[in-house]
Amino acid sequence: MTAGHHSERHQVSRIGWLRAAVLGANDGIVSTASLVIGVAAASGGRGEILIAGMAGLVAGAMSMAAGEYVSVSSQADTERADLAREKWELETAPHAEHAELAGIYRQRGLDRETADIVATQLMEKDALGAHARDELGISEVTQARPIQAALTSAGTFTAGAAVPIIVALLVPVSTMIWLVALASLIALAALGATGAWIGNAAPWPATARVLFWGALAMAATAGIGSLVGAAV
Repeated sequence: MTAGHHSERHQVSRIGWLRAAVLGANDGIVSTASLVIGVAAASGGRGEILIAGMAGLVAGAMSMAAGEYVSVSSQADTERADLAREKWELETAPHAEHAELAGIYRQRGLDRETADIVATQLMEKDALGAHARDELGISEVTQARPIQAALTSAGTFTAGAAVPIIVALLVPVSTMIWLVALASLIALAALGATGAWIGNAAPWPATARVLFWGALAMAATAGIGSLVGAAV
């Protein structure tokens, strides 16, 4: 271990990209599988089903990327505004900011003298960093990264959406609904278990969640597709 560096890695350091990855892949599988099953249930031919699936893949990946970028950019804008205000307060009222930081440490259990010493030493090294971390809750782990979130969501959505499309391409149309649903549920179960494993969490709750909502979405679109197909 290199002196001065903390080598222990915690799962929370993965939370930014892990959230975007799981959301993207889950949405890719569920929305595209539901779309393919809905069109197949409406008695669509393989060509129509594949066109709908590919259109859903492209539209969904772009939507995920744009949505993640916009939402995380809003978070980043708020963080920058808070940091700018904190920087101004440190320049104009350093004693008040020192007292505020020491007060935070007292609330966490330090006595007055120790809290004052800690606040002084941290502010001498990096005043803005100390206030960002301990007053605003902004750190390297939680800091918003819009581009990372957008690319992760788009990429994992595409990977997830490829599962039902590939199955729809290979299997007979007569069994497509059931095989697409089965393959998608297997992929969702693997996704839930993998996400839990990466995050060092219990696998069964995560797997049950994605299976329940995935099955519900596919059943709903299959029903709607059957009704529309019968009406048309």
